Amino acid sequence: MTPAAHTLAERLRAALAAEHDEAPVLLAGDLRDDPAQADGVPTPAAVLVAVTDRPAPGVILTQRTDSLRRHAGQIAFPGGRIDAADADATAAALREAREEIGLAPEAVELVGLADRYRTVTGFEVQPVVGVIAPGLRFVPQPEEVAAVFEVPLDFVLDPANHVETSVEWQGRDRHYFEIAWQGHRIWGATAAMLVNLSRRLRWTS
Repeated sequence: MTPAAHTLAERLRAALAAEHDEAPVLLAGDLRDDPAQADGVPTPAAVLVAVTDRPAPGVILTQRTDSLRRHAGQIAFPGGRIDAADADATAAALREAREEIGLAPEAVELVGLADRYRTVTGFEVQPVVGVIAPGLRFVPQPEEVAAVFEVPLDFVLDPANHVETSVEWQGRDRHYFEIAWQGHRIWGATAAMLVNLSRRLRWTS
């Protein structure tokens, strides 16, 4: 008999690996309305889903600066493209988190990989889940990150807070998810990856 998971990292690891009677219905990418348009070879990227180890865990998110050429002002996980020097997606996610918010790789207890997501801008993003201590001091990289904040894990993984909406883009209706929390609008790929994580983990506090 498998021993019960007690630490937050153990619980998350068990939830990621759990098998269910019905497989979760996951979002593969931004172009799910018309998958045929998702051609070409995507650029590999990775993000760090850093979960704070507290009785009510949270997730660390960033707000991008308004001066960025892409995704200005949007809410995102720390992360970016996988460079040739990166050993793998995990190494890239940890490197980007250090560069963007000053989070030391050794401060992250790695949990595992979540489901990849393909963006309309041509990136295939690998979420890397890890656990960090609560109350860490982050140092945002001023050219990329305007703010770092924590949202409750229970809130962002609750399907009741996943609002599907649509917008006309390039002559077609595009459907996407939004999660609203204390004035923050989490949407696009970040919201989609949280929706996937919710469906994969089937998390309960």
